[in-house]
Amino acid sequence: MRQIAFPDGREVPALGLGTWFMGERAASRAAEVRALKLGIELGMTLIDTAEMYADGGAEEVVGEAVRDCRDDVFIVSKVLPYNASRKGTIAACEASLRRLGTDRFDLYLLHWPGSHPLSETIEAFDELKTAGKIGGYGVSNFDVAEMDTWERVAGPASCQTDQVLYNLSRRGIEWDLVRWAGERSMPLMAYSPLEQGRLRNDVLDEIGREKGASAAQIALAWVLRSPGMIAIPKSSDPEHVRSNRAALDIELDDRDLARLDRVFPPPGAKRALEIL
Repeated sequence: MRQIAFPDGREVPALGLGTWFMGERAASRAAEVRALKLGIELGMTLIDTAEMYADGGAEEVVGEAVRDCRDDVFIVSKVLPYNASRKGTIAACEASLRRLGTDRFDLYLLHWPGSHPLSETIEAFDELKTAGKIGGYGVSNFDVAEMDTWERVAGPASCQTDQVLYNLSRRGIEWDLVRWAGERSMPLMAYSPLEQGRLRNDVLDEIGREKGASAAQIALAWVLRSPGMIAIPKSSDPEHVRSNRAALDIELDDRDLARLDRVFPPPGAKRALEIL
């Protein structure tokens, strides 16, 4: 499993496990837990969740899945912006920890920019880190302007990642955010790397046939092509979990990438950051 380093030197797998939409139905819980356990067995030991997902239900699913292997996984969760005051951030983190049944998050993110001053959120993050309740912190859904503001408030190398929407049909971050992060050796974390299964194109099918892979695997391999990108697809289906893991071993050459660029063109100008 290829590893990617955060600015603080900690490493995680380039391919992890998302949990958005997990925890919403009691009837699906056992399958979701099994899918996460399978992913961990396959080396996808980074798990991303958030207090927002199913109002904490996804965190409970993660807690059940890692109950017997907590020290072997890297867990990321997120605080909602309207909870991100100094006291609110600490309270939200502690509530999330209780739902997971763990004493720490390896990484804790601000889910998107909000109205509370960043200085308050960062003070809370620092307090949580000093207390050992989080190993590091970062952001989600921040564009370059917001990242510049963060850096002025928190200082360089304080943000470990920016989790953003990125896939073949959502390439806006390539205009400037990818370069901004690369200059700081800060990996980006791509959520919805398969556009929730909606990516469809004859070229994806064609390259898949050439590689002995599915179109979805080619789309995921494309996201993983970058040395500074972590992908966190969500799946509750064991077959899909295995398929996602196999995508990490697919190599796309220059001809493959050029063909994909023609049907999924890179941005020709700055775009507003896309958020799902």
